[in-house]
Amino acid sequence: MSKVVVDKMAMQRALTRITYEIIEKNKGVNNLVILGIKTRGVYLAKRIANRLQKLENKEVPVVQLDITKYRDDVKHTADDPKVADDDKISLDNRNVILVDDVLFTGRTIKSAFSAISELGRPDNIRLAVLIDRGHRELPIRADFVGKNIPTSRTEKIKVQVNEIDGKDSVEIIDK
Repeated sequence: MSKVVVDKMAMQRALTRITYEIIEKNKGVNNLVILGIKTRGVYLAKRIANRLQKLENKEVPVVQLDITKYRDDVKHTADDPKVADDDKISLDNRNVILVDDVLFTGRTIKSAFSAISELGRPDNIRLAVLIDRGHRELPIRADFVGKNIPTSRTEKIKVQVNEIDGKDSVEIIDK
């Protein structure tokens, strides 16, 4: 059984609010880079960047971050994908916004921090998530949260984005 907890309009409002909070916290968008964690985090990052561009009249680079080689729950091979889709990007002395769809145990974010170290040493890293569902196993907290959705460990959060799923929504699914 599933229940929609965020619809298209609620998702748009959450991303817009996150965008305004990013501008406020960073005092604009200068020196900003957005990293979207593959897969859905990339699409959310692009949406935030589009809103930033409209509000601040300045393009903010978006980089797709692949954390596969830093995950502790998969076997690694020499064929692990590159960490970033843009080899030329350096995060040295940049303000980074790391974007993901759901914050759960914190392990994905831990892996992302390791991947980021390959791209340079940013001045700071702030975390933006569409959904924070609790149940942290590591001391990680999001700076920007679209919606807090308390869940049980047996429930699953399913984020859908129009670009790959054909619709925008967030559902809670009982296992």
